Amino acid sequence: MTDDTNVLIAGAGPTGLTLAVELARRGIEHRLVERAPEPSAGSKGKGLQPRTLEILDDLGVIGRVLATAAPYPPLRVRVGRVPLYRGRMHRRAAASEAVPYPTVLMHPQWRTEEVLRERLAELGGKVEHGAELTGFEQDADGVTARLGTGATVRARYLVAADGGRSPVRKALGIGFAGETREEERMMLGDVRVDGLDRDHIHVWLRPGQGMLALYPMAGTGTFQLLAPLRPGVEPDLTLAGFQRVFAERSMQRRARVTELSWSSLYRVNIRLADRYRAGRVFLAGDAAHVHSPAGGQGLNTGVQDAYNLGWKLARALSGAPAALLDTYEEERRPIAARVLGLSTGLHDRKTFRRDEETYQLRLGYRGGTLARAGGDRVPDGPVRLADGRRARMFDLLRGPHFTLLSPDPAPAVPGGPQVRAYAPAEPYGGRRHTLIRPDGYVGIATDSAGELAGYLALV
Repeated sequence: MTDDTNVLIAGAGPTGLTLAVELARRGIEHRLVERAPEPSAGSKGKGLQPRTLEILDDLGVIGRVLATAAPYPPLRVRVGRVPLYRGRMHRRAAASEAVPYPTVLMHPQWRTEEVLRERLAELGGKVEHGAELTGFEQDADGVTARLGTGATVRARYLVAADGGRSPVRKALGIGFAGETREEERMMLGDVRVDGLDRDHIHVWLRPGQGMLALYPMAGTGTFQLLAPLRPGVEPDLTLAGFQRVFAERSMQRRARVTELSWSSLYRVNIRLADRYRAGRVFLAGDAAHVHSPAGGQGLNTGVQDAYNLGWKLARALSGAPAALLDTYEEERRPIAARVLGLSTGLHDRKTFRRDEETYQLRLGYRGGTLARAGGDRVPDGPVRLADGRRARMFDLLRGPHFTLLSPDPAPAVPGGPQVRAYAPAEPYGGRRHTLIRPDGYVGIATDSAGELAGYLALV
């Protein structure tokens, strides 16, 4: 028996969940399948960048995130009890009208996924756990996929959000250029530690043994423990192994690891897929790009992949020109290449400091097919409307629609996208018509009604 759907998503991590929420809130039929039998319990990616927080605001979950997330605490670097350095990874900043979320927040990945699953359920969706994608074929009209449950799914499109080892990417024969640094591995685990304060990120350096870092996970009672390994050393990922590494590298007598709830062996991978699309199959998140952990870019870049692809898939399924889907790779692959260079540089310099370059607020799509005198992120801030009302920009943008700032009504374009039009008291950006895409970037800024209508015909 074959089940039909519009979009089949393989992988229910942050990328797959964001895409599912994006489709669900647009009423697009989809299925989200995940080979793991239950949700992940690991902290993994723990930093949410300011641009990701803006996306979570749009998706309607920012309140749940802010309820438990927190800025990164100060660093304390020591050799045993001897202090070497104290400082912060991120410069402190206050929220502004343009940037309501001005710094990175710590939020363990398991909790980010939980929040997105809750939102998906509210929209009528769900994750099908224990349903591995085991094979697929595609033709001109869609994709036929087989699941480990024995079911067959027929979908208009398949999106692989199935991780850095993506079986879908491998089946398509898409290259994954870059490097795996086998000599750069680390023990990673979620632990409880008695006798250690949670007001700092604790880092110890012990010559001959190595480095150890403990991050107090916001909203939990656990720490994320990171311990780089020397080449050739086989890690012991049991509680006893983490206790031994902690004792050897921290030289603490009063503090000890008492519990291990999750562990993993992490290898530094730096890779980028040659293509993001093959016919009716798309790659997103780690399936398309994998990063070093420096700068917290991987999870955040994957969420933005999904945020870009979601509205385009919905529009293509609603009758927009098929060429719209080509802009996903056009826009997102250069972003991933730039972010990979950034995170790799931070990793190689072994610096703790971070700045606005990692926040992803400056990334945009200038020069692309869908950026007509636009392409930049639209900042938040007050908007004065012609009828005397005052509004907040992010309130106008929130939702799956395009937003038009113009003294004129939105032009009628047969089969065009949903557009909410607002007449500003003054021309926004100095142009008569500014159309903002559903993902919060300027699509077109023009004084010509004809150019505006032509753009809407593209999307």
